[in-house]
Amino acid sequence: MSAPAPSTSSSPATRIVIAGAGPAAQALVRHLERARFSGHITVLSNRDDAPEELLELSGLPQVSVRFGQPASFIDSDNRRVITADGMEFSYDQLVIATGSTPVASPVEGAGRCLSYSTIDDATRIGEAVQEITKELGRRPLGILVGTGASAGQAEAVLRAGGVRPVRTTVRPTAVVPAISGSGLAASGIVFEDGSSMNGDLVVLAEERVSRDSLAASGGLRTAPNGGIEIGQDFRTSVPGIWAIGDAAAFDGVRLGLLVAAASAAGACATQLMTASSAGQPVQVAA
Repeated sequence: MSAPAPSTSSSPATRIVIAGAGPAAQALVRHLERARFSGHITVLSNRDDAPEELLELSGLPQVSVRFGQPASFIDSDNRRVITADGMEFSYDQLVIATGSTPVASPVEGAGRCLSYSTIDDATRIGEAVQEITKELGRRPLGILVGTGASAGQAEAVLRAGGVRPVRTTVRPTAVVPAISGSGLAASGIVFEDGSSMNGDLVVLAEERVSRDSLAASGGLRTAPNGGIEIGQDFRTSVPGIWAIGDAAAFDGVRLGLLVAAASAAGACATQLMTASSAGQPVQVAA
């Protein structure tokens, strides 16, 4: 009786596709790398350029970054993602990290301002306030523009840093540049009627909406005010699909206003590692 032929079957490596290439997506890749993820990661970026941080990620052996190929459709039945130019990527686990976008067009000169859109901005604003306070030699006066949760958080950050915030809900038409040589980028704002507000710094905390258009194609539930609905474990309503960063919403609130990108990415990475090691069923597209 002849000996049985050796088995050639083996468990395929887990394939994770990340739709989006912003801070949350980058942090997720880093966390998976530190956790010694042994599968393959594909990052679908909507950027045509190749910033240094993405080039670093693309240099990792298990990571493929596809520049200028944003995800446009999810075939959740066959676990495939189709990009805007028609390329298809099969996945075992899909993470949506497409972020958010401003509701209104940028205010003229907004690049001179500090901005607050997610909880991650708190540290950056705090550091800027320290520098401004040191330069002025006194407590700064801050002009805060915005409404809603982001403006409320920004005001708390300014007060914690010793700034006297003056808040307006009226959107300005332009930002007033600071006096040349002062080291400060912006010192005031101008409204449509010609009136103005002046201070030592300007913070814009304007309304943003989640980039969640990808959700409809995959049958994912979204929150009434926008954002892909997730649970505490970052799972969406569709098996095998997760969401982090500003694309997600927890209890109706943009996730970026609740959890720092790195923290969300770390927790999601743990869930993904658990799902991979548990050997969850893999549906391979034909």
